[in-house]
Amino acid sequence: MKKILLALAVCAGLVSAAEKSILDIPLKDIDGKDTSLKAYQGKVLLVVNVASRCGLTKQYTELQALHEKFKDQGFSVLGFPCNDFGAQEPGTNEEIKTFCSTKYQVTFPMFDKLHVKGPEQHALYHELTGKEGAFPGDVKWNFGKFLIGRDGKPVERFEPRTTPDDAGLVAAIEKALGAK
Repeated sequence: MKKILLALAVCAGLVSAAEKSILDIPLKDIDGKDTSLKAYQGKVLLVVNVASRCGLTKQYTELQALHEKFKDQGFSVLGFPCNDFGAQEPGTNEEIKTFCSTKYQVTFPMFDKLHVKGPEQHALYHELTGKEGAFPGDVKWNFGKFLIGRDGKPVERFEPRTTPDDAGLVAAIEKALGAK
């Protein structure tokens, strides 16, 4: 009987570990409050590493338009400031928040500055790009994009130069929104 209970306990541990998802990874929002993607469970998400001093920074305008277009259908853009590429996001969270809201009228959720690559890579990006991740391989630059389905599973990866209004990206979002 003890062996059966031990086997059940081991199996239960494996099941609960397998049930963990990208939604469970601890994060901080732009104001430093603890959160996770679980707050967005059931939504389609576009996770984007962003920077304020990049040649691609103008994508904020298109990201905001994309967020507005699909937010009522259960979609959200999520911005993750990152200073890993050319020191193009040197500001504090408060400076980033002010920049995004005043220059680009960003209303989509923004998060604490984090690392998307290297030895300090955040767990979220490890799950997205690590060796065992959904899309192995380092993020190449600012404004890399990852589409997460309603089930919390990564669906597709888009490189930084793929603009938010790209037909392929929009079609992938529409497809993910239709999959309930």
